Amino acid sequence: MSISTEPRVRRRPALSPSRAADYKQCPLLYRFRAIDRIPAPPSKAQLRGTLVHRVLENLFGLPAADRVTERAVALIDQSWDEVKAEREFAGDVVAEHEVEKFLAEAQALVAGYYALEDPTRFEPESCEQSVETELADGVVLRGIVDRIDVAPSGAVRVVDYKTGRAPRELAEPKSLFQMKFYALVLLRTRGVVPAQLKLIFLADGQELTYTPDADELVRFERTLTAIWAAIRTAGETGDFRPRKSRLCSWCDYQALCPSFGGTPPEYPGWPGAEAVS
Repeated sequence: MSISTEPRVRRRPALSPSRAADYKQCPLLYRFRAIDRIPAPPSKAQLRGTLVHRVLENLFGLPAADRVTERAVALIDQSWDEVKAEREFAGDVVAEHEVEKFLAEAQALVAGYYALEDPTRFEPESCEQSVETELADGVVLRGIVDRIDVAPSGAVRVVDYKTGRAPRELAEPKSLFQMKFYALVLLRTRGVVPAQLKLIFLADGQELTYTPDADELVRFERTLTAIWAAIRTAGETGDFRPRKSRLCSWCDYQALCPSFGGTPPEYPGWPGAEAVS
């Protein structure tokens, strides 16, 4: 499946965990995704992740007593129908003869979730929650949190599901970047430092938990501000240079990258105030 160079609707510039990570990895990658908004070919792994997230979202929409393993497994077919209805490309990514295996893989991930948590014993505040805030210097932070739990004491826990395996120790800071991002947004919108950040890795049944503090999040805010300043400087001129690394082997945009003999589309300019949020 090839890349479509047809741009999507442009949005008001904002920073999300994934776009910040894109810029740190390769400024040109950021441009393709955030400014040109060129969609990359979807993969089975991405679609499986979307399906599992939908199953867990639907699961927490049930009364607590009904959130048993059998009910979660039964939600897979319903959730797959929802995903297919929302994503017309799903049938191209997962052919008819592959559906049974694809759903079985999702079922294994959903069943494995129960080895880590018992969803009948707590009530999350929200699932798949859109969060957004604007920092003092004008940086808009935007994202979607898989789950937010609030204890009777008022303590807040931020939870994110990953359908892959837990990272090696050296990769943990990269995994926690996203969670600190959400923690900062909650600090700025609610005035509360989350008591726990929790990553659940369903492929190998591992958890990664972290307890942030206010000073750390303030320092992290300065990091995001610096990333955004670099993005805005590049945005004024269109000078988003490629940065070669071993990650290039997995990049969907090699055909458009000068480092691989490609030619990027004409720079459309930095989105202005008229861009859709």
